[in-house]
Amino acid sequence: MLFNSDREIVLVVDDNPTNLELLYNALGSSGYEVLVEMDGFSGIEQAKNYPPDLILLDVQMPGIDGFETCRKLQLDPSTKNIPVIFMTALTDTTDKVKGLHLGAVDYITKPFRHEEALARIQTHLKIRRLSLELEQQKQELEEIVQKRTAELTCTLQELKKTQLQLIQNEKLSTIGQLVSGIAHEINNPVGCISGNLEQASLAVKDAVDYIRLYQAKFPNPGIEIEQKAEEIDLEYLLEDLPKMFLSMHTGIDRIRNISTSLRTFSRADVDYKVSVDIHEGLESTLMILQHRLKAQNYRPAIQIIKNYGEIPKVECYLGQLNQVFMNILANAIDAVEEANLGHTYEAIKENSNHIIIQTEMKDEHQVAVRIADNGMGMTKDIKQRIFDHLFTTKPVGKGTGLGLTIAHQIIVEKHGGTLEVNSEWGRGTEFVVTLPIV
Repeated sequence: MLFNSDREIVLVVDDNPTNLELLYNALGSSGYEVLVEMDGFSGIEQAKNYPPDLILLDVQMPGIDGFETCRKLQLDPSTKNIPVIFMTALTDTTDKVKGLHLGAVDYITKPFRHEEALARIQTHLKIRRLSLELEQQKQELEEIVQKRTAELTCTLQELKKTQLQLIQNEKLSTIGQLVSGIAHEINNPVGCISGNLEQASLAVKDAVDYIRLYQAKFPNPGIEIEQKAEEIDLEYLLEDLPKMFLSMHTGIDRIRNISTSLRTFSRADVDYKVSVDIHEGLESTLMILQHRLKAQNYRPAIQIIKNYGEIPKVECYLGQLNQVFMNILANAIDAVEEANLGHTYEAIKENSNHIIIQTEMKDEHQVAVRIADNGMGMTKDIKQRIFDHLFTTKPVGKGTGLGLTIAHQIIVEKHGGTLEVNSEWGRGTEFVVTLPIV
């Protein structure tokens, strides 16, 4: 069935042929397309197949009455917005209120007054046209707003990315210059001390050998020398002096290891990737954080449990990757420190603080680094926002909300990997860094 798209369609549902003929002729002569049905079920099907602009619905019909027909039309999304005018000989106000509550927009009372009925129909069709136009304008406006919002959101994201990149580069540059300078300054005196210490050790050894030889050749050196030897505890001094030099050698080696770790950590290879052993980056980061892991007067040492797997070298920006490890490990330390609040030393000792670092092959093309703590964990809301720009749970002055955002950008955008968080309140937190091998 085809209709003139320029003419509005009115569906008349009435079991009285006389009423149908009267309305068909009146509406047709007024320029409307007219559909007619004689029962509620047929009227509903007609409204679904050829949606009209208005439905004239008789109240009293066989099968289902007009009220039930209206209710079914309102329940169907395809017909619920079509205005319904009831046609009835009933004058009871209760019936009219019932019809209006079901979704009807008006009543026409039988017998029809031609002019009144036509005026009501024209009014509601005009209201429908205006409603449709308003809805169309609303949709067009929403589309414009959505498009503009999307453009602004994209621009904002680009600005955030640019800001983060600048902050990241500045931090890497500053850290790299600072740490490299410290490492260089450490190396100079360490080299000087180490060189002199070697010679001093040899000199002390010679002096000890000489004294031992003197003691053997002159067992009775005289009262004055014996008194001096007793005063300075010569035997203890001769035994302890080589141990003192050995301890100094150990300290020098320790300083050299710290210097090496600083240089490894600060390698800000921002222009190109290098093939590195991720374990070296983890170890250098742990070395720098060692002071925070040691035992304190309010808690035992935080245990680091390493489950390093057999993984190949990875092409990466090592300085940036170490920055990610530093941020995650520092957050893990903060998490266990926070979980300790309100607990005694003994209670913390029974449930020892620990951080587990695990490396493994995720698949043949990717490696995974898992860093888990036994802190308090995160709520669902915090977990969802953890990588958001400027979001932080730390007090003012303790965090900027940029650390994990920058870490996410480094792993995802710079390395093509993923940074995920697994956490549940009361059960700790695990960060999973996944990196492509090549």
